[in-house]
Amino acid sequence: MLSTSNKIFMPHQKTAVILFQLGGPDSLEAVEPFLYNLFMDPDIINFPFAFLFRRPLAKLISNRRAKKVRNNYTLIGGKSPLLDLTRQQARALGERLHHKGIQARVFIAMRYWHPMTNEVVKELQSDGFQQVILLPLYPQFSQATTGSSINEWNRQAKKQGLDIPTRTVCCYPNHPAFLDALVENINKSLEKFSGVSPESLDLVFSAHGVPVNYIQQGDPYQLQMEETVRRVLERGQWQSPHILCYQSKVGPMQWLKPSLLETVERLARNGRKHLLVIPIAFVTDHIETLHEINIEVRHQAMTHGVQQFELMPALNDHPKYIECLADLVSRQFTREEECKTCEQLWRQDRERIKPKKCPHGLSKEL
Repeated sequence: MLSTSNKIFMPHQKTAVILFQLGGPDSLEAVEPFLYNLFMDPDIINFPFAFLFRRPLAKLISNRRAKKVRNNYTLIGGKSPLLDLTRQQARALGERLHHKGIQARVFIAMRYWHPMTNEVVKELQSDGFQQVILLPLYPQFSQATTGSSINEWNRQAKKQGLDIPTRTVCCYPNHPAFLDALVENINKSLEKFSGVSPESLDLVFSAHGVPVNYIQQGDPYQLQMEETVRRVLERGQWQSPHILCYQSKVGPMQWLKPSLLETVERLARNGRKHLLVIPIAFVTDHIETLHEINIEVRHQAMTHGVQQFELMPALNDHPKYIECLADLVSRQFTREEECKTCEQLWRQDRERIKPKKCPHGLSKEL
């Protein structure tokens, strides 16, 4: 856990739990401004002297992509379901915390659309909260997701003069309840493959990609993603072949490979007929699962000869995932040692790039 306060947090004190999530357009008209906000993010568009070009570049990219992206949202109901589903998660978490005796109110802070971070910070100012816990709905840390949300929170808190003791959950790629929720969802999805032998079925784990240079600079995302898949497979004990791949590439830069689309096409060419796609990095269904996987990739799979293509639903408000989130909040009221996930994973394979971007830092001897 990443703490910005040495204050002892007390469960009976008035606590604000802030769920960090990406956000999504709530109408077709909101698509272009949503994209503009995304490409204005300095943690996304960052190169030498980027501050000189970020605004016109974000305007250009969002304008060019808006029509296609609007069409995609039209196919899944005319808006992103992310806020509605995140509200369900927030309600379930609030109820679970109440049962644990924690006096907390759960807020949602979206990075690129409403309710945005500045709106939540403003609301906290007037409600008499005594402590704040920042909780990302990104199990695996990346500077592009959790890191960006933390940076924006810090900017807005400083700008608005928010001075409340704050602690931050960094990541939870191998939290037992998170893993159990994934295994349950996978097992339920496997029931759809009636009469298919495990050896004839492929488990395709798909995560949101990031540019390779993020990893080269020490972003721990890939390290943590592989840990999640490894732990899920240990728990599930399935006999089917599996692969981890990445999706949602944008722009000309090299991104993590293999890509989801290339993987599915290769499996189809090799005569594989039954695929279960598991969105391992997405805890809430949105455009990447409902359109990119379930429409675009499904179409390519069936075109190339796949007979059965199934998408595992995201965890959404799965009870065990909610228990994972509640446990992460509860830990903020104890004096447990800081999370050493990145360091522990890197120690297991020192040939990997050192995860220098881990927000906890690494031990001095490393």
